[in-house]
Amino acid sequence: MKNDHEESQSEEFIIGRHPVVAALKSDNPVNKLFVQSGAKDDDNIISEIMNLAHKKRLVISKVPKQKLDKLANNQNHQGVVLSIAAFKYAAIDDLFAHSEKAGMAPFFVILDNIEDPHNLGSIIRTADAAGVTGIIIPKHRAVGMTATVAKTSAGAIERVPVARVTNLSATVKELKERGLWVFGTDITGTDYRRWDAKGSVAVIIGNEGKGISPLLKKQVDEMLTIPMVGDIQSLNASVAASVLIYQGYNSRHPLGK
Repeated sequence: MKNDHEESQSEEFIIGRHPVVAALKSDNPVNKLFVQSGAKDDDNIISEIMNLAHKKRLVISKVPKQKLDKLANNQNHQGVVLSIAAFKYAAIDDLFAHSEKAGMAPFFVILDNIEDPHNLGSIIRTADAAGVTGIIIPKHRAVGMTATVAKTSAGAIERVPVARVTNLSATVKELKERGLWVFGTDITGTDYRRWDAKGSVAVIIGNEGKGISPLLKKQVDEMLTIPMVGDIQSLNASVAASVLIYQGYNSRHPLGK
């Protein structure tokens, strides 16, 4: 099944020092570097960015802070903005290929209509740290790969392939046909600490307010729940995702005796 990984032709930007370094070290196409005139370089990261840009033969423009503020939509750019082609989404086959190249069974995270770009960026950052081999997001009614997502991920979007699909339900069906066990998250289910994520697995993280859609719930092999004893019986989507992703890591890479 093919997913919608076509690109728009609009220019996009990566902001922040560490995300820009990650983008320049990747093989993804970049267009132009904007650096704030007189920006302090106490950590020498701007020097590293300049060197990487020179190696790629990029046009480097030193501009006033007001110009960067405009390009970054008034977000904290830390004195650097990188112009890139629109984000190129992966295909589902690319996620399997990435898993194989990494020498691991597929470990995918499926995000059901996550709307907050900070949540998406944080989830991608955790996924990169814990060995997730692919992320799947829907094309509609969900946030895509924006500059805010890129900055929040601290460069992880350059290392974890992200597929965007038209129909999550059809994608889950395909994954199951290709040998994955698919797990969901809900307020009722198996305690996540009993989850064995060995082998080829995917875990679905639901929308910040509504959780997983009813149609997807019907397709999962098992529901997982995170027990809570406090008065607030819900977690931020990125926090819940982090807890589950690291349980996946724990079962796939257990401590030696």
